[in-house]
Amino acid sequence: MSAESTTAGATAGGASDGVSLYDVDNPAPVIEPPRKRTAKTPKATRTNFELYGWLFMRLSGIVLVVLVLGHLLIQLVLDGGVSKIGFAFVAGRWASPFWQGWDLCMLWLAMLHGANGLRTVINDYAQRDNTRFWLKMLLYTATVFTVLLGTLVIFTFDPNIR
Repeated sequence: MSAESTTAGATAGGASDGVSLYDVDNPAPVIEPPRKRTAKTPKATRTNFELYGWLFMRLSGIVLVVLVLGHLLIQLVLDGGVSKIGFAFVAGRWASPFWQGWDLCMLWLAMLHGANGLRTVINDYAQRDNTRFWLKMLLYTATVFTVLLGTLVIFTFDPNIR
């Protein structure tokens, strides 16, 4: 087996002209991490939290597309448009456990999906550990507050309020 055939996968532009893109004299470039580990950096944990976060984003995104498009189709097209939406309309919808569940799933998934995405942005762009910590605490507080308040409104909505 020749040296040219062993580097066929790493040729310039995928051409088989024998010109190697990377070899012993021309190694692949090293990409530096955005933040280097220091003596104070904790050891990597053995959990798969980032993998689960990545999977959650993909799966919740698919479910959210179905929930949101279904919500828009039903609210705006099948039920007569924006002009019909009012207090009585919402009261009628939330009298049904189905619509309460639909809106609750949409609220929880949208908030958790958005919070997980913003957590990733904070991890990527906040340079200092202290800044990263406080930004994430603010994010988590706002997320929990919004989810709890939205859940409370959905389940305690009183159509007879005066």
